[in-house]
Amino acid sequence: MKTKKIQQRRKRRANRVRIALENASGRLRVSVFRSLNHIYAQIIDDQAQKTIVSSSSLKIKQEKADKKAIAKSVGLDLAKKALNAKVEQACFDRGAYLYHGRIKSLAEGLREGGLKI
Repeated sequence: MKTKKIQQRRKRRANRVRIALENASGRLRVSVFRSLNHIYAQIIDDQAQKTIVSSSSLKIKQEKADKKAIAKSVGLDLAKKALNAKVEQACFDRGAYLYHGRIKSLAEGLREGGLKI
């Protein structure tokens, strides 16, 4: 019972964020997934329903770095790939995650890389 309520609350938080992002129609979306050990991010075109570019901590080799630093490097890598794909602007979809820690570091990496979010 308790896990079902937790999942429902998580979905509600994610839906609140997505509803706010729908107001910025026509813009691409940076979707983030955070697991216990890794972080994944992708830029999605919702109108065409396609992923344009993606990056994850699995693809980036960093030895003995903290998770925030790895998340920032994922953001920098994604921003570099996005600029190569001629994407300059996107909305940041944090999903049900709070904007702090690894999620915040990833967003800062995207901004430092030159992507406007």
